Amino acid sequence: MKITRNVLSAATLFATALFSVPGVKAQQTQNPAVINNSLTQMDANQAVASLNEKYLSQQNGDPREDAAYQAFHKLSEKDSEKKIKLGSAFLNRYQKDRYTRAVYEELSQTYYDTKDLTNFYSYADKGLTLFPDDVHLLALTGWAIPRAFDAKDPEADKRLDRAETYEKHALELLPTLPKPDGVTDQQWSNYKTGEAMVAHSGLGLIYFRRENYDDSTKELQASIAGIANPDPTDLFVLGADLENTGNWKEAADAFNRCAQMPGAMQDNCKQQAANAAKHASQ
Repeated sequence: MKITRNVLSAATLFATALFSVPGVKAQQTQNPAVINNSLTQMDANQAVASLNEKYLSQQNGDPREDAAYQAFHKLSEKDSEKKIKLGSAFLNRYQKDRYTRAVYEELSQTYYDTKDLTNFYSYADKGLTLFPDDVHLLALTGWAIPRAFDAKDPEADKRLDRAETYEKHALELLPTLPKPDGVTDQQWSNYKTGEAMVAHSGLGLIYFRRENYDDSTKELQASIAGIANPDPTDLFVLGADLENTGNWKEAADAFNRCAQMPGAMQDNCKQQAANAAKHASQ
């Protein structure tokens, strides 16, 4: 990776190590922290879930098809093995039905959450081949790729390019998406805001990987604006961006906000907040 600045901050060096998750399942336990940053705790995923439940409850299709989807959909992420089995069986039987898009979205998320990147990329690619304008799958895939980045992967740079294309396409589509019947204006607004947040988050991590700290800062600030439960990874990387552009006080603020969120990154956020505050005082 080409270094674009004379000095990389301690936070940047830490983040680079933290986010270098191997792309093969056999090595997945070496650096699990990045993949543990799941969308399930974010406002965006809550908005998508609310919208899907409202929309799908109004459908009246083949009862067997409905039952097969509901059996898959209602399984908890904790029962990932069974969820994957039912999702794969559904796609084998119902290849182009009204639930197919949702199954690809949920299967991709499940594989990501179980740290199986090979199948995550496979199902995300298949889903986007069938549904190239699926905003949720575009945003999710573009969000996950830079978090699962492995510099040793010969496809690493191409994956980042693809992720950038996905996120930009999602943001282009959002303003003109037609509101589904039966969905309230508030639900639709929450959905679009949530998907935009995920897309900006993905772009922020993509630009951070490329050491484009200015653009990364802009995207991450957009991703957390007005969000009650932002991704702690976004806050940490935003702090690293701000350090590398000499904005130490703002960096300390980002790290402090991250430090208020329980999880694997909390202690490191506290350490980086103290370090940034020290530089700011000098």
